[in-house]
This record gives sequence, structure tokens and C-alpha cells, in this order.
Amino acid sequence: MRLSTKAKYGLAAMICLAQRYPSNGDYVTVLSLAERLKISKIYLEQVFALLKRADLVLSIKGARGGYQLSRDPKDITAFDIISSIEISLFEKNSDSFLDGEDSIEKTIQSSVLERLDNSIHYALSEISLESLALDVQKRSSENGYMFYI
Repeated sequence: MRLSTKAKYGLAAMICLAQRYPSNGDYVTVLSLAERLKISKIYLEQVFALLKRADLVLSIKGARGGYQLSRDPKDITAFDIISSIEISLFEKNSDSFLDGEDSIEKTIQSSVLERLDNSIHYALSEISLESLALDVQKRSSENGYMFYI
């Protein structure tokens, strides 16, 4: 499966917000996230528009504005994030693709495509944003140096 750059940026930005949860009322600016992740601020704004539409983040405008998670990271899944950005990836395919072979088409639809959709949905729903943030923290500490005196 190949995710778009936009979906990967969405996951990365949401992990950054999860690392700051609970935010104590602080909002994180798109500019600070773009600088941390070394990605385009304008592109990241597009990602946050989709995340906001899916009610995954809250936003506030103005000098002290920015974004924060709308709920606890343990209650947000990778499926929530990716499906809010990769909308067409999770649309059901109802178009007929075989003329005259309805039974083959129905078999492919139910035995292959629906099973694939269900497997992807299940796998991504099992991954919480909290677990992603904890994994990043673990990997960061593994790369750190320990000095003993």
C-alpha cells in the first residue's frame, strides 16, 4: 500500500501534537510544526484543514493561534487520520468492471476487495496515536547517547 505524502505529513503532525498532549490550553502553530518536520507550511495547512474537517484537531486563529488534538491520543487511530486525508482510498468501489460476468465480478468484490478493505480498516484501527507517539519517544531515546562519569 502506498500512502500519499499528504497522509504521511498528517501522521507526522498528529504525532507531534500527541507528544504535547495534554496541551494545557497551548496551541501549536503550523509554522513551528513545519519547521520541526522540515516541510512546507502551506502544504501542512492543507493537511490541517482536512484534519479539522474530520474533527481530529481544534484550531484557534490569531497571534496565539494554532492547533491541538480534539481528544486524547489513545482515542485517535491511524485509520482516523489517514481516512480523513486519503478520502478516495477508503471509498467503496461500486462501478461495474466486467460486462456480462456478474458472478465473477461479485466474487472479486466480496472475496478480494471487501476483505482487503476490511483488513486495512482493522489494522489501522488497532494503531492509536498514543502508541505512535510512545514509539517515537522510545526510538528517540534509543538514538541518544548515555554518558557516564
